[in-house]
Amino acid sequence: MKEFKKPDVKGPRFRPETKNILTKDFFILFKKKYPKYKTIDNIELRKIIKKFNQVVYQTVIDNRDGVQLPEQIGWLFIGTCQQSKKENIDYAKSLKYGLRVSNKNWDSDGKLAKIFFSNHAPKHKIKNREFWSFVACREFKRSVAKSYPENWQMYVEVSPEIKLQWAYSRTVYKDLQNKKTANTLQNYNEFDL
Repeated sequence: MKEFKKPDVKGPRFRPETKNILTKDFFILFKKKYPKYKTIDNIELRKIIKKFNQVVYQTVIDNRDGVQLPEQIGWLFIGTCQQSKKENIDYAKSLKYGLRVSNKNWDSDGKLAKIFFSNHAPKHKIKNREFWSFVACREFKRSVAKSYPENWQMYVEVSPEIKLQWAYSRTVYKDLQNKKTANTLQNYNEFDL
């Protein structure tokens, strides 16, 4: 084990520029596009948007296949990946013991959770897919980190060698086939020819 250097807490930091989408201009344009919502206050609209986002990410966590976002923007799902090749340092334990301690993810058998956004749908083509990207909010990341060690076997395993769109569409197709055969077996009666 290597000795762990304590990070310089007061050193200079690089912070990426953050952009807030929910500005006055956004609400003005929104109310122009949807005039029936003119009477709703901007604070109330913020609460509605936040609640919708919470429902979406909770559904992504609970549902193996993820969620298709509205307006055909894309799909969100949680994937299981192999452990990264670079060392995953547990900073709290490293500071405590003075040595570099790695996080081995023993709860999930060495697997990692990643939040995937795909705009390649298995059933139909998504309009304007080149323009969309996704960055998960802090609440979403933390809730995935809490729930993943308990249900890590439930999620789709994503291989680093295969394109994401093919891996995801194959698993969705297999699930549809399994559901179809399960329904066929329930209705099967060997005496009724």
